[in-house]
Amino acid sequence: MSWRSALLLLLLVGALVSAWSAWVQRDEVVEVEAGPVRSGYVLHDFELVTLDAEGKESFSLKAPELRQTPGARTMELTTPLFLMPDHHGSHWEVRSKSGWVNEDSDEIRLRGDVVAISPMGASRPTTMNTEELDVFPNHNLATSSVVVTTTSPGTTMRGTGMRAHLADKRIELLSEVRLRHEPNRR
Repeated sequence: MSWRSALLLLLLVGALVSAWSAWVQRDEVVEVEAGPVRSGYVLHDFELVTLDAEGKESFSLKAPELRQTPGARTMELTTPLFLMPDHHGSHWEVRSKSGWVNEDSDEIRLRGDVVAISPMGASRPTTMNTEELDVFPNHNLATSSVVVTTTSPGTTMRGTGMRAHLADKRIELLSEVRLRHEPNRR
């Protein structure tokens, strides 16, 4: 047998062994685990102003971090500060531990230690405290389904569920309402 025939026979045996090995291992395909889905973008220490359909300020936002939700056009926020305008050009200040803004920027969900403070110079300064607050800036509306405490000079109200009309500073507590009135003493 010539060396060429021996080499050809060796290559043929190698090809057969490789084919047999691939056939036997065809069901043992190992799926590679994909890493975590990454955000499309991340902003750090930023400020932004969102405009409504008429080009007026819908809300302003400051936060140490904003992440685009993977696979969506929503935003996830870390310790955001929202400034929500009223009809007089003043702003409610709304803070929380975390926040979420939908794709159209017309729904905001705030969670954890939510504090909303009425605009400076309000005739009756008011502070709202809750764990959950949903804000609809195009309607100047804020709602909550959990316990909310509102305080203003001389008055503290606490109730479950709330609707706040931010433009005219009207707050409705919906159930289990308790009121404590402490008159101002001069």
